[in-house]
Amino acid sequence: MKTKEKKGLAISTRSFITSISVIFILMVLTYILTFLIPGGAYARTTDSGGNSIIDTASGFSSVQGGIPFRKWILSPFLVLGAPDGGTITAILVFLLIIGGVFNSLDKCGLMKYMLDKIVDRFGSARYQLLAGVSFFFMAMGAFVGSFEEVIPLVPIVVALSVSLGWDALTGLGMSLLSVGCGFASGVCNPFTVGVAQRLSGLPVFSGIWFRAFSFVLIYGLVILFLVIHTKKIEKADGAFSGHINRIFVRNTKMDAGLRWFAGILACGIVLIISSGFIAALQDYTMIIVLVMFLAAGISSSFVSGVKGKDFCRTFRDGMISILPAIAMILMAGSVKYTLVESHVLDTILHWSVLTIDGLPKPFVILFMYLVALVINFFIPSGSAEAFLLIPLLVPIAQVCGIGAQLCIVAFAYGDGFSNVLYPTNPVLLIGLGLADVGYGQWVKYTWKFQLANFILTSLLLLLGLAAGYR
Repeated sequence: MKTKEKKGLAISTRSFITSISVIFILMVLTYILTFLIPGGAYARTTDSGGNSIIDTASGFSSVQGGIPFRKWILSPFLVLGAPDGGTITAILVFLLIIGGVFNSLDKCGLMKYMLDKIVDRFGSARYQLLAGVSFFFMAMGAFVGSFEEVIPLVPIVVALSVSLGWDALTGLGMSLLSVGCGFASGVCNPFTVGVAQRLSGLPVFSGIWFRAFSFVLIYGLVILFLVIHTKKIEKADGAFSGHINRIFVRNTKMDAGLRWFAGILACGIVLIISSGFIAALQDYTMIIVLVMFLAAGISSSFVSGVKGKDFCRTFRDGMISILPAIAMILMAGSVKYTLVESHVLDTILHWSVLTIDGLPKPFVILFMYLVALVINFFIPSGSAEAFLLIPLLVPIAQVCGIGAQLCIVAFAYGDGFSNVLYPTNPVLLIGLGLADVGYGQWVKYTWKFQLANFILTSLLLLLGLAAGYR
């Protein structure tokens, strides 16, 4: 099988046009919704941590809806001035740095050398490597709540997958899909389960046994999905060789560069893992990754023999090549901005809550799962969605005789899995763009997994209900 090795992180024209078209259609549909759905608003209050949450005592009221056409057209830029603007700006800076560093590593040959070295060492045990890499990414999502932070590693895994004779989709499955599934299982995820449990008055990370059980089953489903796909690739290739024809020649300068790169990056990973236990670090994980990755890229490039002028030039070119992804992220962020500014989002949530009232228990918990899935289309942030949904859903769950713990699991499932499905999620757009995979191609690749996973997690929620998980 012939594979095309991707250079740097340049986003292809095909991938960009596909993604930007999908997002623009969503923008148009969102604008149409502002004419069809009346405006409404929940009263807000501030909790002890200074976070804005829904005041269930004051309830919901109708307000004037709609958004001016001019404001909708400019929404991809206006979103930077919205409450989420700081987060979006941080993601954009994060992405530019990643583009610059990876282009520098690619141009100096360090990236190719690293991949050749990994393939030479693990090529004969590639399925064990697949399982190990997937577990690492799932664990990063499940235990420390990493999602955006693993983006620097995604292109490495994609390139590794291609080097092993597979494809970019397999690499995305091992990295992006796996971290999304781990994030959704929420074993000790501080940004979804941790926030939701604090809002519900539960001990943080209590009830871990059920979420750990979910993690094991979901991990098994991920591995099964990836293995079936890779077996199809090998079967189509016929005489599959993968790494066999590669000849690896050691280079002392490159080895020294890799040691610097791996060592500094490992320190960053340790700090991210520590954030699961040190609350003071949780607000700075993206900054930690950015600083560590930049330091690793600069030091490893110089140790490998790159001159300062060459590094600056390739770093600049890498940042320029990533600009299309910035356009996609701003347009995706405008979807939520439009719904919030038109006062439609709270109305959608209010209608969802009214639908839940009076349903049998199994339908209530599954509908809560569905509500979280729908809201996550507009609000990709797990913490923001928790502050919006948990004050509404947990009291309803308790009135219906459903434990708050199970309600939180339903929320975590709905928030997490769709992160690697919805085109409004910036991390998905970045990952697809960097791997040169169109959104339509990604949906075609993952829809069967998403369906199987939805069935599995729905059954898990019903099992938790039957077992009295509270």
